[in-house]
Amino acid sequence: MKFLSFLFAFVLLHIAAQSQRTIDVSSYVFDIELSDKSDSISGKATIWFTCLSDTQIVSFDLRQAARKIGFTVSSVLSENKSLLFEQKNDRVLVDLGGSGKKNKSFHILIKYAGLPVDGLIISKNKFGKRTFFSDNWPNRAHEWIPCVDDPADKAAVEFIVTAPDHYQVVSNGIMIKQENLGGGRKKTYYKEEIPLPTKIMVIGVADFAVQQSGMVGSVPISSWVFPENKTEGFRDYGIAPPIVQWLSNYIGPFPFKKLANVQSKTIFGGMENASAIFYYENSVNGKADNESLIAHETAHQYFGDMVTETDFSQAWLSEGFATYMTHLFIGSKYGSDSLNQAMAKDRKDIIAFSRSNKLTVIDTVSKMMELLNVNSYKKGSWILHMLHRQVGDSLFQKGIREYYRTYAGKNATSKDLQQVFEKIIGKPLDTFFHQWLRLPGQPDLGLKWTYNKEAVSLQIDVKQLQVNLFVVALEIGIKTTDGKTQVIKLDLSQRDQTFRIPVTSEPTGIQVDPDVSLLFSYTLVH
Repeated sequence: MKFLSFLFAFVLLHIAAQSQRTIDVSSYVFDIELSDKSDSISGKATIWFTCLSDTQIVSFDLRQAARKIGFTVSSVLSENKSLLFEQKNDRVLVDLGGSGKKNKSFHILIKYAGLPVDGLIISKNKFGKRTFFSDNWPNRAHEWIPCVDDPADKAAVEFIVTAPDHYQVVSNGIMIKQENLGGGRKKTYYKEEIPLPTKIMVIGVADFAVQQSGMVGSVPISSWVFPENKTEGFRDYGIAPPIVQWLSNYIGPFPFKKLANVQSKTIFGGMENASAIFYYENSVNGKADNESLIAHETAHQYFGDMVTETDFSQAWLSEGFATYMTHLFIGSKYGSDSLNQAMAKDRKDIIAFSRSNKLTVIDTVSKMMELLNVNSYKKGSWILHMLHRQVGDSLFQKGIREYYRTYAGKNATSKDLQQVFEKIIGKPLDTFFHQWLRLPGQPDLGLKWTYNKEAVSLQIDVKQLQVNLFVVALEIGIKTTDGKTQVIKLDLSQRDQTFRIPVTSEPTGIQVDPDVSLLFSYTLVH
């Protein structure tokens, strides 16, 4: 298309300098055509959006064609009129012709074709059968669809997939219809009305065996597995309904109108695509031993999908939540000891991770893929666990439910979560959230205890050895020779503190953090 290149150069610099988005996408319709003859795909993307400010040029992300991969846009239309555009730096820059005014809504149609190198994984499964699976996290959606590839811009989505008729198609939302086109081709329509981030907008196209695993309320739970291992796959994924039921009881009704658990070619162990979770293909083994994996990805339907972090630096609001909800589910099913054992194991991993880096949980420096680390998952989970222990079961569940209810279908920040809990418990939580989210590491305590026989008291000296001081409560269990046991709480806020605790007789020993309630390391001497 003819256009003044210097104008686009100016616009690119302007876009790069902006700290806020210039448009808000409300919905996408992606019409994709797949073939067994080639890995190239063609598509039409209809995008509805509103301008957030006066703007002449709007920008969409799409991998640009280079060295035989990527995509070439052939036209951009609005109400059947051609718009000027240019592809540059993996963006499609579209000229609105001077009509881009604040709060004005548009819809445009982008026609494009090319060869995806990522985002849509076209390959063969372990049985040698051809498959198509999109795998968008974190910002790989633009590798195959034109979009605003940012978790802060959530939108409704429809997928219309034309493919050879021997395939079945799974996607977000509900299947609206299928059309036989003749010539061995079929068109499948899916629609999801709930706004989603692009990281979880997907299609899966393969030869599937499909079975309904059960119902939770009005929500059908189904298993989509490769036919060659369908017996094993139906058994492995068939454990999902009780997990969905527990999460529905604890948090709120399941967010979407269906849940499909799908054997796939994702590069991850599991990918929480909304209402269509993709699991790695070897998750099917016939042992039904993936309970924690399924619980984790199903918890993401609430946290990550329905309530989405505003940006990837706060990935803990997704991964930490899914990790802790999984631990709570396992604890509810197998007992509190199971929860404590899981938290103790995770604590060891967090401490080891912190000794090799100085990263904070809210992480603005690491690359997106590197955010899939111990901090986002296990330390994020531990933050929720400590909040849980601090406020108690009832208020914690109330806070989780209120946070979910308030931000369902929206984006949220750590500050939003903090404010919800402050309202629930009626006191500020600035220190708690600051020290655990924005300081590296955790308390490293030196503990020493001595018994004063004359005063019949126990003296405990505590020293914080780490660089940054933490304000925390440490529980100590005390057993005495008269057979009695007491648990006392030490409120720590200084570098060195001494506590004197009356006891009924001489202690036989002390137990540090008996209920596994604090993220910390320690050494103990007597």
